[in-house]
Amino acid sequence: MKKKAIAVVAGACALGMLLAGCGGSGDSNASGNVITAFNSEPQNALIPGDTNETGGGKVGQLLFANLVRYDSKGDTKMEVADSIEPNKDATQYTVKLKDGWKFTDGTPVTAESFTKSWSYTANAKNAQKCSSFFSMIKGYDDLQKDGLKGDEQLSGLKVVDDKTFTVDLTQPDSVFPTKVGYLAFAPLPESFYKDPKAFGEKPVGNGMYKLDKWDHNSQIVLTKNADYKGDEKPKNDGVTFKIYTSSDSAYADVQAGNLDVMDTVPASDTKTFEKDPSVEAYNKAGSVIQTFTIPAGMKHWETNTKEGQLRRQALSMAIDREQIVSKVLNGVGTPATDFTAPVIPGYSKDLKNGKYLKANPTEAKKLWAQAEAISTWDGTLTFSFNADGGAQPIYDAIVNQVKNNLGIKAATNPMPTFQEFRNAVSERKIDGAFRTGWQPDYPSAENYLYQLYDSDAADGHGSNDGDYKNADVDELLSKAAAATDSDEQIDLYHQTEEILLEQLPAIPLYYSNANGVAAKGVKGFEMDWQNQPIYANMTK
Repeated sequence: MKKKAIAVVAGACALGMLLAGCGGSGDSNASGNVITAFNSEPQNALIPGDTNETGGGKVGQLLFANLVRYDSKGDTKMEVADSIEPNKDATQYTVKLKDGWKFTDGTPVTAESFTKSWSYTANAKNAQKCSSFFSMIKGYDDLQKDGLKGDEQLSGLKVVDDKTFTVDLTQPDSVFPTKVGYLAFAPLPESFYKDPKAFGEKPVGNGMYKLDKWDHNSQIVLTKNADYKGDEKPKNDGVTFKIYTSSDSAYADVQAGNLDVMDTVPASDTKTFEKDPSVEAYNKAGSVIQTFTIPAGMKHWETNTKEGQLRRQALSMAIDREQIVSKVLNGVGTPATDFTAPVIPGYSKDLKNGKYLKANPTEAKKLWAQAEAISTWDGTLTFSFNADGGAQPIYDAIVNQVKNNLGIKAATNPMPTFQEFRNAVSERKIDGAFRTGWQPDYPSAENYLYQLYDSDAADGHGSNDGDYKNADVDELLSKAAAATDSDEQIDLYHQTEEILLEQLPAIPLYYSNANGVAAKGVKGFEMDWQNQPIYANMTK
């Protein structure tokens, strides 16, 4: 997801959370009914709570089964959980587990498998990238203090017995039973805590597949888990993710039958892939939003100052999204009108302050002049992105539009690999704009807004990579979480977005279509609500 930073490619480079780089290929020994799939090298070890980008997320989702799962349309179904029952005001949930679930090391999945895992991820000592997903659970703030050992538990989690635990929240959260399907909420076996580093290299899960081997920068080999207890069994014998640094070479491998599936299409092929007789094509509306972020505290660009807001508004109005979608993406996308996506409940084209997402060079220059009247800025605005993800043509176009429509200095700053780029973002080493995007972890506007723009997700505790903080946004998102009426909830999300549209902590560009290709002879190729191939359904 969520909580997939990100992938900007001609289409979606999907999974979740932060989108990965699309990017020569590793060799796979896969044969028979094993699906070979495109991927990038994961940024981190394969630990659920430390995975918020697509390279690792694609793999993790197949290795672990959560309390609930999402079907291809984004509907929530019970998985390991037998029930998740709220109290009257949704401040406490009682979770009961099904019988028979085991990790691939043979140990049982128990209530403590979840409570210890969630507490580990929430604990600041462990520096997990998905920590903020647990901020609604009582005791979270205590686990953000200095001097922790790392094994302290969330006080809001109570084990009743091996198959039952309760979750006490700091406030009502009607989305809780949906969000626990996200990878960060996965259970972990006891072996994890003995050596987390070793576990991350060869994780032990309870999902459809188990990890056979990870040859870094080459391939990640998964085999079918014969003991998987879920309702939908894999139709193939395994999935081998081949690591690419070029989406063009991956596409050529699909055409040649050397790669079975990829979840994006190179910019150079977006005009022709649906008519290409050498591939099976897929292209439908998707859930990924592509953006770029400017650090909230960047001098002259601060989100909490009038000068900074004027500059961000001017910059946004200097960008012609329609032209980028039609000329660079060849129509494989939709210009952004909000901070969510068209397939998400509450998506809107008519929000207050939505004008800032529409090209208007004349107004852009006026706003820029107003900012200059407050304080002069004569720097060069750089746009950083990963060079292995196909984003160069997009940011070349943005830089040209900004130069022409605003008359300021701008330049691209490509970084060789997605991993290197994401590390620079995580370490707050980028001074300027940087490519971001989001593939939702669960089907709710809350996932886009809370995980990317709430204060709890800033400062390395989540996916708020620009460290944007606004008390009004925080309050509105808290109210939305407490709302049990969907219309009221969506109204609160819209109010949140109207603030975001004024302050523009990130600047929405476009929504990626769910598009990809499979090799001829592959059966069952389709993509889900997260713009991801449904790997388990594919055979050959």
